[in-house]
Amino acid sequence: MINIKSSREIELMRYAGHINYLTHEEIKKHIKVGVTTEQLDKIAYDFITKNNCVPSCLNYEGYPKSICVSINDEVVHGIPSNRKLKEHDIVSIDLCVGYKGYHSDAARTYIIGDVSKEVEDLVKNTEKALYRGISKVKSGVKIGDISHAIEEFAKKKQLSVVKDLVGHGIGSSIHEEPDVPNFGEEGKGIILKEGMTIAIEPMLNLGTKDVCLTDQDDWVIVTEDGLPSAHFEHTVLVTKDGYEILTGE
Repeated sequence: MINIKSSREIELMRYAGHINYLTHEEIKKHIKVGVTTEQLDKIAYDFITKNNCVPSCLNYEGYPKSICVSINDEVVHGIPSNRKLKEHDIVSIDLCVGYKGYHSDAARTYIIGDVSKEVEDLVKNTEKALYRGISKVKSGVKIGDISHAIEEFAKKKQLSVVKDLVGHGIGSSIHEEPDVPNFGEEGKGIILKEGMTIAIEPMLNLGTKDVCLTDQDDWVIVTEDGLPSAHFEHTVLVTKDGYEILTGE
């Protein structure tokens, strides 16, 4: 079932989204060589709880940490550990914040030091693909319009779209209906309505679109060819005439 949010629910999600944004800003200060992903997780946990919120990922379906930190060929769900960030890494931070039972979800990918131009372009164009998708959001349009805009931009930049993972509705649960794919046809899918809240999250790869679970656990998803992947995400409110990014500044 697709939930249309009341004004009260939207206000709770606005606060969760604002703290999500501020948490990302806090983490960004510490993204550097030698920092462990566990340290980033603690920074996020402390900041979120200090602001009267909860890290929604912690213990979600058994996930053991507060944030996901995915490095290089890791697409999503990298589990924080004693692993240290290194020169030339690209690092995706994905986090969910809950406030009084309502959630926000956002992701960013960072570059550490110098990387090749193609990796730099991967990160830059994945973020641009996110905003191409968001630009299509308003009451009355169809999900496929978002999906198509992301896929066409990715194709133009010669990047592959991960098709095994998609965006989603969000609200009183982290994952709600509808799915928001990063590929598809214009004019297809469900119609967006004012008051819907969705997480749009392109995951683009430098090489193949194919991904797989690592052998170590049931969480970390990597590219099959070992080439880098980037991930950007915002939680977005559908309005009558457009959209509001709830995880923006």
